[in-house]
Amino acid sequence: MNNTLSRPPLRSAGILFLACAAALTAGCDSDKQQQAGAPGGKMPPPQVAVYTVKQEALPVVTELPGRTSAFQIAEVRPQVAGIVQKRLFTEGADVKAGTQLYQIDPATYQATFSAAKAALARAEANLLTAGPKVKRYKELVEIEGVSRQDYDDAVAAEAQARADVESARAQLQTARINVGYTKVQAPISGRIGRSNVTAGALVTAGQETALTTVQQLDPIYVDVTQSSEDLLRLKKSLEGGGVKKAEGKVTLRLADGSTYAQAGKLQFADVAVDPGTGNVTLRALFPNPKHDLLPGMFVRAVVENGVNEQAIAVPQQGVTRNQKGEATALVLNQQGIVEQRVIATTGTLGDRWLVKSGLAAGDRVIVEGIQKVKPGAPAVVAAPAAPAAASTAAAKPAAAAAH
Repeated sequence: MNNTLSRPPLRSAGILFLACAAALTAGCDSDKQQQAGAPGGKMPPPQVAVYTVKQEALPVVTELPGRTSAFQIAEVRPQVAGIVQKRLFTEGADVKAGTQLYQIDPATYQATFSAAKAALARAEANLLTAGPKVKRYKELVEIEGVSRQDYDDAVAAEAQARADVESARAQLQTARINVGYTKVQAPISGRIGRSNVTAGALVTAGQETALTTVQQLDPIYVDVTQSSEDLLRLKKSLEGGGVKKAEGKVTLRLADGSTYAQAGKLQFADVAVDPGTGNVTLRALFPNPKHDLLPGMFVRAVVENGVNEQAIAVPQQGVTRNQKGEATALVLNQQGIVEQRVIATTGTLGDRWLVKSGLAAGDRVIVEGIQKVKPGAPAVVAAPAAPAAASTAAAKPAAAAAH
């Protein structure tokens, strides 16, 4: 009897289990249909954001490595020999042209100057007697008071006296210059380096070792190198009319990645190609009022070579690389199908790639949602999100109406 009484509950439990399973299955099917949102349970095409390609006038820039160099460099060397008495400048300071830097012992040169001054006085005194003598002999030779030979000797003596005066004057000028050279002066304005000699050192005229160096740092040169092939390619573009010549504006990127505040201007391109590297040296001039740029610094110069009035540039996030290393872009065609394009780039401009080929005006490049699509599959352009301010303003009246 106990067995008979236990069977109905078991049957009821089975029926209840089957009912729950059927309900769960129906609920899952309902969720799938709701997620699919389309007949047959198919997923809708993924939504993506696109950038519509357009032609615009953009600068043609080239980023080149280079180094800074001083606008002017003067190695200071003595022009007379002697003992250095004192140094008159602070190392690393800014000096003006004509500022005295060293004092060389002037005693011997001052003595030579005094001797030359006395020699000039003696020569001028001799000329005072030689001139009147010629006049007197000229009168006497006409009346045969003196011989013609005596007169010729007097004329020659006067000429000799005049030559002695000129020679003495030249020697005096040389002695005066040498005395001035004992005061070693800065030949240019700029920043002076360390001194290579101290007081008491013996220096000689035109010695190999410079006493110090003065460099003008404002403005400052930046020398960069560009391959001759790139230079020829740019020249052909300019001649063909595809690129218009620019003013030669140059900007700098420093070694720490920052951009130099002052813009420079391209000065010239060298007239010869380096046979070892095949490169041409370009020189740009930059203002350097705060002396942020020092000679010998490594920089990268962004040279504006021209303006391409039909350039194409796309955001960098829309360009990837395939297994071959080629630049590619996913394009959403007019039929809503994703295409993969192999493109050729010529560099960057800010956060965009400059595209040489592979894209045309009107193409829609996918820039967001790339991971959700693949070539040959459909996709749709996502509707732009409503501004947050507008959404908030629309929500307030609805909330008020609800209350």
